[in-house]
Amino acid sequence: MNDLNNGIKLFAGNANPSLASKVAAELGAPLGKLKASKFADGEIRIMIEESARGSDVFILQPTCAPANDNLMELFILLDAFRRASAKRITVVMPYYGYARQDKKVKPREPITARLVADFIQMAGASRVVTLDLHADQIQGFFNIPVDHLYGGPILGQYFIDKGLANQDDVCVVAPDVGGVGRAKKLADMLKCPFIVIAKRRPAPNQVEVVEIVGDFSGKRCVMIDDMIDTGGSIASGAQALMDRGAKEVIACCTHAILSSPATQRLQESCISEVVVLDTVNLPEDKLFPKLTVLSAAPLIAAAIKRINQNTSISELFGQWG
Repeated sequence: MNDLNNGIKLFAGNANPSLASKVAAELGAPLGKLKASKFADGEIRIMIEESARGSDVFILQPTCAPANDNLMELFILLDAFRRASAKRITVVMPYYGYARQDKKVKPREPITARLVADFIQMAGASRVVTLDLHADQIQGFFNIPVDHLYGGPILGQYFIDKGLANQDDVCVVAPDVGGVGRAKKLADMLKCPFIVIAKRRPAPNQVEVVEIVGDFSGKRCVMIDDMIDTGGSIASGAQALMDRGAKEVIACCTHAILSSPATQRLQESCISEVVVLDTVNLPEDKLFPKLTVLSAAPLIAAAIKRINQNTSISELFGQWG
């Protein structure tokens, strides 16, 4: 790959080919050649079509839906490159699937996020790169280096370009107590206050707003979260804000999972715009008029270059990290 030094090669599975192509373009080199298909019985077939011996290999494969297929494809890719004598194999997982199963909530529950980490290591990964983990402690599930990237600065720059910085009528909203840190960092970027929605979850993918802490009356509210799945939490939080005096609600996140019925729910909600990154592949049927998609490709490409050159990753984020 002629524009990349030190034997670096970027390969991609089937999880997010669009993002992989954008990252390759940012790096100034084509994607490595491989075929990822299936046998007649549904088993995954991987064929690497160029030498990887002695190379610094990067595999871009978010574990979004279908999560199990994409995970299995990743494990097989790792095994193939390990057996092909790659010098180092870095897994680039813009979205880390099963991240919400990071602890035991009830007796006899698995910690699936840890299990996935074990599989990745056993399959041959030397290093992992990911964006906005649902729980920071997942980094500790690995015994190999984990580079945790942040999508917040990309979102923040978008809102700065829209003129939302240094405005008296703007505030940032944490949709739950766990998102306070993320909301505070975006608020610092936009130079505005932040508020917190206190909520409870009576069941998975169900949410009930209990209280909203902070002043947001007459303000444009920017809600930030790590992911939007069914959209119920974001939509109900936005409605609570509007019902209690907010002027406008904009939602943003890094990972747009958008499980059914998210697209319809968000389009019909009081939210004026939904801003996301392209860490998860978004087919045409998941796009809707209120959706704005920003690319994480420049950030991922910059991280790949720095890993290859053994320079600092944290310098990419300034005060955010």
